[in-house]
Amino acid sequence: MDKSSTTEKSDKRDKSSKNRGKGVADIPKGRLVHDPSEEISLYYEVTNKLLGTGNFSVVKKGIAKGTKEAVAIKIIDKKRVKHKPEMLSNEVEILIKIDHRNVIKLLDLFDTADYLYLVMELVTGGELFDRIVERESYSEADAKEVMRQLLNAIKYIHANDIVHRDLKPENLLLETEDNDVNIKLSDFGLSKIYDNEFLMKTACGTPGYVAPEILSANPYGPAVDMWSAGVICYILLCGYPPFYNDNDAILFESILNAKYQFHSPYWDQISKPAKDLIRALLVVDPQARVNSTQALEMEWFSISTSSSEQPLPNQLKEKLTLFREESKIKSSIKASLITVGKKN
Repeated sequence: MDKSSTTEKSDKRDKSSKNRGKGVADIPKGRLVHDPSEEISLYYEVTNKLLGTGNFSVVKKGIAKGTKEAVAIKIIDKKRVKHKPEMLSNEVEILIKIDHRNVIKLLDLFDTADYLYLVMELVTGGELFDRIVERESYSEADAKEVMRQLLNAIKYIHANDIVHRDLKPENLLLETEDNDVNIKLSDFGLSKIYDNEFLMKTACGTPGYVAPEILSANPYGPAVDMWSAGVICYILLCGYPPFYNDNDAILFESILNAKYQFHSPYWDQISKPAKDLIRALLVVDPQARVNSTQALEMEWFSISTSSSEQPLPNQLKEKLTLFREESKIKSSIKASLITVGKKN
């Protein structure tokens, strides 16, 4: 099965977009600082320092000429996405729409014939899981604070009719090098503006974090993000994922049946309220799965015990180090999109 064509066909059937056929130039740019039709060089210096790469883009460090503020500039080659204009306009519309302390913020946009420049706030703390490995100690209370911020970010985007659809550790960035818990949710490339009247159908996400309803090729809604949050919470507390297998068929089968355990000794020190949150998130039936508001109201977020402040065993960092290494190897050889459905 051709993955890209399957995804594109599914997106055409996906009626949740409220701006079908809209190009980047047509999207309101109300809160942006400058006119998108102007030259980026008038306001920003684009340095040669590479911050990241994607399928259709590169991210470089930039400097605002007026304030000397460091920014991240995502440069999208429009020739490489000319057959997917809706994907590009969708990401831009979402970034313009959102403004939350735990979500990466779009500051400016410049639209030329060949390139689209997205000027984003620069976060310097790196990926959350990498920092956990580097820390001398890490506690359940630290994990709780990260999850509180993540759930608040999810609550915000869902309130704005946005589903992320690719929540995973790599998309949780730390705001600064000096802070170990202030996170920013990033990468809205697979995100979608949804309408409650029309559920989404596109099969997308990252194996290991994708919700059962997507694997079942069923129409789905924002509850898919809550499942992914449950997977992230599990990893934060023990250092390894709840669903893991090198064979995707076996991996997906375990997800479809929510087959996971709290293994000893890795979970012996973790509180029952923390496990209860995971149990409420990793529910196969999306209608029975808690939403972000319900999750934030669970007992774990209202209690504070001395045991939760105790450093978690070094086994967590050892497991997390191994998991991160394996994830990075896989991400370099495996596409982040998954496609499932009937053969045609």
